Amino acid sequence: MRHALSVPPFGELSDPHVLVDVAVAAEENGWDAVFVWDHLLRPVEEATQIADPWIMMTAIAMRTERIRIGPMVTPIARRRPLKLAREIATLDLASKGRLILGLGLGVDSGGELTRTAEELDPRVRGSMMTEGVALLAALLEGEHVVHRGPHYEVDGITLSPTGAQRPRVPFWLATRGDNLAPVRRAAKYEGLCPTVITPDRFAELVEFVGNERGSLDDYDFAVMLTPDHPIEEYRARGATWAVHEMKPHHPVDAIMDVIEHGREE
Repeated sequence: MRHALSVPPFGELSDPHVLVDVAVAAEENGWDAVFVWDHLLRPVEEATQIADPWIMMTAIAMRTERIRIGPMVTPIARRRPLKLAREIATLDLASKGRLILGLGLGVDSGGELTRTAEELDPRVRGSMMTEGVALLAALLEGEHVVHRGPHYEVDGITLSPTGAQRPRVPFWLATRGDNLAPVRRAAKYEGLCPTVITPDRFAELVEFVGNERGSLDDYDFAVMLTPDHPIEEYRARGATWAVHEMKPHHPVDAIMDVIEHGREE
């Protein structure tokens, strides 16, 4: 099992120099990845200082050599696919092929949908994600894309460069709850990142994905964990990544302590 640190670029960590220092420390202490929350707004009691995650990831990429990086997770519903594809390809090049792309529906807990007139209906956002992920995959694989769908249009575009990884950056899709449609969608790509899940339910999803794909070869299951989660139970049920999620209230000193002492082998 590999171990990743998930950090919110809020508060103290909205300073790029501080967050980069955290990432460098994680690399030096043997962590496998540093992932960054992708939010534009959060509840006021949680954070008012918020930095851009994509610029943060670029800064991390330029100061590290080994760790994987990525957004956990980016909502396609509030992004334009072509703009996002350009960012993905450029960041994958900057990191020399270390990017993992986490994708999800997004949430409105900080008003980042309602306060900017984004789509609120989760069913519509799910439809946007299904269409958007397929469109991103085509662009990042270098296809000449002509697409007219219910949510997006691309009129004869070939992306170049497409990034360092081949055939493209791996996609991990986030899921929550009991609906299997998002899990079926995730099974078409390279990874599943379930949130708020018990070990037994996690085992059910692993089996479901295996049945959908016919094999679990080269497929990742990344579980968001806090210190009270039974990591070994998830490992035994098929987890390939433990994503240790830091919260906005965690001070930098506490995060550094986790980096130095909190990773389980």
